[in-house]
Formats: sequence, structure tokens, C-alpha cells
Amino acid sequence: MRLLLDEHLSPRIAVELRRPGHDVIAIAERPDLRGRSDEDAIDASAAERRAFVTFDVVDHLRIHGTAVRLRRPHPGLVLLAPSTWRTSDQGIGELVRALVALLEAHPSEDALADRALWLEASED
Repeated sequence: MRLLLDEHLSPRIAVELRRPGHDVIAIAERPDLRGRSDEDAIDASAAERRAFVTFDVVDHLRIHGTAVRLRRPHPGLVLLAPSTWRTSDQGIGELVRALVALLEAHPSEDALADRALWLEASED
């Protein structure tokens, strides 16, 4: 599975996920996507066959629900609860580990196509 990280996620997360070989891009690394609408971000993730990772739960669940209702393909959605994940240095490490586990558990390119999944924190 390939990922596109929403604009509010640090590009450092993408860098850390690429170290072991995962195909992950952050919108913050893409001048063509920075500052664009949520719909444009989803269109880009669909065109590139990347599941979309976001804290912006309300807006993206709405977009996902519309896609499902209209039977329009959606690249898949990884939802991050702001109350679960921190964006501090330690929090980024925990998020990277959880995303690595997700990527390893779902290796096929379209593993999350048309689905939304809440990323859970590990219980170590």
C-alpha cells in the first residue's frame, strides 16, 4: 500500500516511513498540492493509488461517504484521532511505528480502496 499524508502531517513522517522502503509522500513535500482543497488532495491520492492519511476526520469522512454513496472509487482513508496521536517528536515516532505496522499488515496496493480505517495506537 502507498500513502499520501495530509498537509497538516509533518513531512518527517514520510521521510521516516521511506527509510524501510515504504512509498509514502506528504502533501507538504508536494508544491502542486500544498494549499489545495481536501477534494483535490483526494483526487491526487486516487490518481496515484495512495490511501490518504489525515487528522481531518469530519471533512474526509464526508468526502468518503459521498464517494461510497455515488459508487465513485476512493483510494482509502486512514483516520487519526487527534486525542490519540501527538505531533511532538515522541508522538511522531509512535505514529511512524503504527503506520509501519499498518503498511506491513496491508501490503497490497489497493488494500484500503473504498474503505475508511481508524489507526489505533499500540498498547505496548
